[in-house]
Formats: sequence, structure tokens, C-alpha cells
Amino acid sequence: MTRTLGTSSIEVSPIGLGCNNFGRKGTRTEDQAGTDAVIHAAIDHGITLFDTADIYGNPATTSETLMGVALAKAGSAARDKVVLATKWGHQDLLIEGTEAWGAKGARPYIRKAVEASLRRLQTDRIDLYQLHTPDPATPIEETVRALDELVAEGKIRAYGHSNFSAEQIAAAAEVETPNGFVSAQDEYSLVARGVEREVLPAVLEVGIGFLPYFPLANGLLSGKYSGGSGPADARLTKLKPQLLEQADWTRIAEYERIATDAGRTMLEATFQWLLAQPAVTSVIAGATRPEQVAQNAAAGEGTLDAATVEEISGLFA
Repeated sequence: MTRTLGTSSIEVSPIGLGCNNFGRKGTRTEDQAGTDAVIHAAIDHGITLFDTADIYGNPATTSETLMGVALAKAGSAARDKVVLATKWGHQDLLIEGTEAWGAKGARPYIRKAVEASLRRLQTDRIDLYQLHTPDPATPIEETVRALDELVAEGKIRAYGHSNFSAEQIAAAAEVETPNGFVSAQDEYSLVARGVEREVLPAVLEVGIGFLPYFPLANGLLSGKYSGGSGPADARLTKLKPQLLEQADWTRIAEYERIATDAGRTMLEATFQWLLAQPAVTSVIAGATRPEQVAQNAAAGEGTLDAATVEEISGLFA
């Protein structure tokens, strides 16, 4: 079971693998062995969309480097099954050695950035190349022309954007091009629904695919937490305890009841609610253990009935 990404010919699994934990200090995927285990589990469980960025990891670029080794170990047949997505051009973060490359949405930067990502990922093409955040210094027409060159050269198959406003999505779609953006990626979850106001209608209007990130709200909706507490080694417990303190636990308890009545875990209901939204193509879900990969992939195989989707929507309105 796959879904078509926007107007492209690219088919992706309903659940994608978010790779921002690869190379992150203090996680099980900090090193090569942990990264290998998660990537190989994702391939085994039919997850095909792998989403990373050149800034991911500590230091930056570590995620791509670890992934390149892991995919090389998996072999060319496995690589051909994977839709490898990465991002460049985050405006707020600088990668060491790129200081002289210029504006991040401009042709010189793009060409240097894509070559660096191709080397780290040990591949001859990137399936989905995404502008991480808008570049206010560069006209979107220049960015599109540079990306079209990469498509023509076979270095990328398609391109997308991330964290664009509705106006920026519309402007990008108006550029005359043989290709065009095929996807948008933004934060979207039951507790972060701001994109529903303008971004998702814009996505539907221009016909591109939507890829939510942070779908579990940093794990808050994973079912691991209740009443403000959770496993001592869990991400929220260690890194963002303030989110546990601020959460509406009464609402989350009611959500768990709805999920249970529907025969779902909270994690399954969360992913399936997102996949029921018309604009959503695939949900980007992070993982640091093979067991999490298996749970995420299984969640993407089911669907919620319309009444349950409506009830959940109302609860988190």
C-alpha cells in the first residue's frame, strides 16, 4: 500500500521514517549500529520514505553520513526501494564550511549543498530534495530554475519545500517550470493544527502532497505518557519536561478512551487520524529502536471510520 506524492510519479509508504535522531547525542541512534538497526528495520517493514536534512545530527550532517553507510550496507536493491528525501537551506542554522556559499536558495549554494548531500548519503540521486525554510534573499524563480537543472541532470528526482506559508506555497506553484514543487512539509498533529487554517487549503489548491512532521507532538500522543509522567529515558521526560507539565491530561485521557473504543492504541489512532486528512500523503515518524519502527509501520496499515475521525477532531478542536 503506497500513496502518490503530489503530481510526481513517486510512491511513498503511508508512514515515513523521520531521521532527525540519527547522530543525536544521548539517543540509541547516536552511532552507526543504532542507525543501521532502525534503517534496516524500516526497510524490512515496508517503510519507503526516509526523511533527513543536512543539518540533522550532532554535529550537523551526521544523520546523512550515518544513513549513507547504513544504506550502502543494505545494498543497491534496498536503496532502489527507498524514497530518499533530504533538505537543505535552513535559514537559522549554519553548517560549518558553508559560510562562503551565499544565499541558501540561490543556485551556487544549492549546487554545492546537493553535491555534499549526495556524497554523505553515498548515492547518485536524491529522490526528494526539499528547501528546509524559505529564503527571503532569493526569488523563488531562481530556486526553481536551479532545482530544475538538478532534475535534468538526474541528481534529484523531484523537489519540495518545508515551513512555507500559504502565500509562499501559492507563489511557488505559479513559477513556470517543467517540474515544480511536489510536496510541503510542516508541523502537524492533534495539538498543533495551525496549518489547517491556510496551509492545508493552499496545499490542496495547488495539488502537492503534504508531509506532517512531529505527528506525535514529541511523543506526547504516543501513549507512553499519562498524568504528566512517563518512562525515565523517554525523550519528553529527559529533554522537554515542560511539555508534560503543560499538557491537558484530561483531554488526553479522553482521547485514549476514544482510541480504545475504536480498537486502537493512541499511537495508531494518531497516525490514522492524520492519514484521514485529505491533504496528507505520508506521516513522518521518528524512531530510535526497531520496535518503534514496527509499531509505526503497522499503524499506517489501518484506517479509522469517519465517525471516529470526527470525534477525535472535535476533542482537539
